[in-house]
Amino acid sequence: MSGPSLIWLTVGLTGQALFSLRFLIQWLHSERARRSVIPIAFWYFSVAGGITLLAYAVHRQDPVFILGQTTGLVIYLRNLWFLHRERPSTVEE
Repeated sequence: MSGPSLIWLTVGLTGQALFSLRFLIQWLHSERARRSVIPIAFWYFSVAGGITLLAYAVHRQDPVFILGQTTGLVIYLRNLWFLHRERPSTVEE
């Protein structure tokens, strides 16, 4: 595998790891709270993973992957916008 291919494989795997970590974070927060909770970190990991995976999708020139990641990013960023507009006391950390 050539250098650039290995770099892009690493980018893709890193994006997938970031994206997957959001579920682990959500699960741990929910277990701690003993109820279903979506912490703000879930949305930050969604954005980080989404941006990284979008870069990988653009590199691969995959329109289906690009559309899916772009749509997701809009939703994740919008949720962060809503959370930051609320009072800090109502945001789960």
